[in-house]
Amino acid sequence: MALHPLNLHRKLLQLQATLSTHSFAAVQSSFYPPSFSMMTAVLRSRRLFSFAARRLYPPRCLSTSLPYVNEEEKFSSKETGTKCNFIHPSAVVHPDAILGQGVSIGPFCTVGPSAKLGNACRLYPGSHVSGNTELGDNCILMMGAVVGDELPGRTLIGCNNIIGHHAVVGIKCQDMKYKAGSECFLQIGDNNELREYTSIHRSSLPNERTIIGDNNLIMGSCHIAHDCKVGNNNIFANNTLLAGHVIVEDFTHTAGATVIHQFCHIGSFSFIGGGSVVKSLRAAYRKIFMPADGNFQSIEDRLTELKDEKLSQVPAVCFLVQSIRDSFEEERRGICKFRSWAGS
Repeated sequence: MALHPLNLHRKLLQLQATLSTHSFAAVQSSFYPPSFSMMTAVLRSRRLFSFAARRLYPPRCLSTSLPYVNEEEKFSSKETGTKCNFIHPSAVVHPDAILGQGVSIGPFCTVGPSAKLGNACRLYPGSHVSGNTELGDNCILMMGAVVGDELPGRTLIGCNNIIGHHAVVGIKCQDMKYKAGSECFLQIGDNNELREYTSIHRSSLPNERTIIGDNNLIMGSCHIAHDCKVGNNNIFANNTLLAGHVIVEDFTHTAGATVIHQFCHIGSFSFIGGGSVVKSLRAAYRKIFMPADGNFQSIEDRLTELKDEKLSQVPAVCFLVQSIRDSFEEERRGICKFRSWAGS
């Protein structure tokens, strides 16, 4: 008489508790047909083979945080002893590239032969790392981001940085001083967020370097040109443009569409842009550099006249006037003085 499957399972559990492993296998074979025992053996051998393959070929394991990788394709790092990398089949990674543990490289990405990626870096689809470029741990390249250039020099990026969609970082500068073949450099610290379409260029000379500090937020479509020095904890709003050799200290904040001329120096805790201060500065600027009354006096005379007006009571205008006076000191670049054609 055939037993009900539930009763059969209960009976096997009772026998398993009282018999040895070999006796249980014999009793099991008496209840199940030979084909079932054979299937069980095959499945067991497949498990053993799969575990051995994972031991022998750990680089082939799939472990990533990219959303297009199924959970079924992952297996625990405890089984292999290392954090596994994921490289999409459509990605092109040079065999000489150095990858840390837990690196994820998505579809259509490229990694050059001199690139070095730290632990847990993530390259989203269509992002590229080229040239002598080093990424620290936990860096993220969003879709379309380009980091590095196949030119002499180096791009060094610290840890926990986010390179936004279609941002371009560490490429050739836009400066006529640059000579082909010169080694140029870019150095970025830790915990920076460079948003979409941001561009940051390398230095223009081998003895210079473009430097970005730590904990900066650089919003979309900003540009930082060659040889700039940016400190820590700064916020650049969208479309902020820094020309070459600009120095920005710490905790500064620029409003949208701010343009900073080359060789300018922005002190710590500065806030650039916004409201009536901009209008006051504009009026003062016109009186100094764009006189509409045919005033052909020197800049020093115009600065003196400006002190007698209400504009001199605006703090921002006072800083502007003082900055202009300081630029005339020795070893400073200074400001081009007005010269009429009649006097030339």
